[in-house]
Amino acid sequence: MAICFELVVNFGDDAEAAQAAARIDPHPWALRAGTHRIPLHRPLLTKAGSYFELSILPVAVSLGCGLDGSLPRFQLTAAELTELGHQLYELLAQFRGYVAAKVGWDPEPLVDTAELRSDWSDELNDGSLHGLVLCEKLHAELAPSAAYETFRPGYRWIPYRGEEPSDLTAD
Repeated sequence: MAICFELVVNFGDDAEAAQAAARIDPHPWALRAGTHRIPLHRPLLTKAGSYFELSILPVAVSLGCGLDGSLPRFQLTAAELTELGHQLYELLAQFRGYVAAKVGWDPEPLVDTAELRSDWSDELNDGSLHGLVLCEKLHAELAPSAAYETFRPGYRWIPYRGEEPSDLTAD
């Protein structure tokens, strides 16, 4: 089973915005992680139930990711993963028309609006879902009590605090 460090974006039913984001050329994007320069895989656009989902993965960072083939994995510290995460949020800031987005280890459940409503209401309210970006409309519908800040015009978030040392990091 793969465990992926990635940016995942839910575009709802906006196929045009999802396709525009998927056309981004990843080749000029070599992300910094300490002394490493890490390229991005081509964006993956899928239909995840009722919404379009875009995933962007750094090359050779995830565990068991089929996209990496036989490439050796970068052994990154939590600080280096955090640096990658901030850069993925910079990329996200260029996209338009999405509903929810998150960077981290396997963040797909956190961008599924049905799961947010049913399984994550406590975390939405206490602000522990740092890095979760919501469009203004979804933010208003979910009405979390935590103080969400502006990510960019039309979007709110609890700012990304980065990754913690774990079994997935080199520290």
